[in-house]
Amino acid sequence: MDFASLAGFCLTWAGYTVFARKKAKTAWCLASSMQWYRVEWMLRMLERDMRMPDAAILSNLERVIGFFASTSILILAGLVTALSANSAAVEVLSTLPFAEGTTVEQFELKVFVLILIYIFAFFNFTWSLRQYSFANVLLGAAPAVDEDDVSRDERRRYAISAAKVIDQAGHSYNYGLRSFYFSMAVMGWFIHPLLFVVGYLLVVLVLYLREFRSRTLQVILAAEGRSLDQARDK
Repeated sequence: MDFASLAGFCLTWAGYTVFARKKAKTAWCLASSMQWYRVEWMLRMLERDMRMPDAAILSNLERVIGFFASTSILILAGLVTALSANSAAVEVLSTLPFAEGTTVEQFELKVFVLILIYIFAFFNFTWSLRQYSFANVLLGAAPAVDEDDVSRDERRRYAISAAKVIDQAGHSYNYGLRSFYFSMAVMGWFIHPLLFVVGYLLVVLVLYLREFRSRTLQVILAAEGRSLDQARDK
């Protein structure tokens, strides 16, 4: 049951990632709606002489992601420490009600899965940080308002490219957050494999509702006169 539930966990995580990516191309979600606003943001940035507010927004985004990257390192340190106290941890788990009997090897497997998840999260958060640093460079190199030799089409192309870099950084950040969500499901695995299955199915449900059907998304779309039932503009 341990290996079956772990296989289902991996397939569910990968399957939802593919599903969300494809559905975002035909329906509005948080990621696709934010990309539209990022393009509008960059277009307005090119019309401003003072771009300090734009740099401040990027700095705030980097600060939040840096927090999660640091948290991932701290969690990894705690998980490695847990491996050194595996026998004591197994004894504690055996006293929990409804907990299935766990050997030291099974406990180490479950901790190792958590370690892999948080390593994956750390790499996504740090890659997101790097992409935001690239966006800062694009912000600094953006053509000034009074540069007459830069056409309107060139400005729009530059804005779309800069917005795309920020969008890619946002995707990496989203992948890191999903890792945190799915790691919560693994906690149920320490008690029983069936609780593990229920956990990651609930995580997928929560992710779908928040990304595609949330009240926040409705408000974001309503700001531009859109609705959840409208297909995305190609």
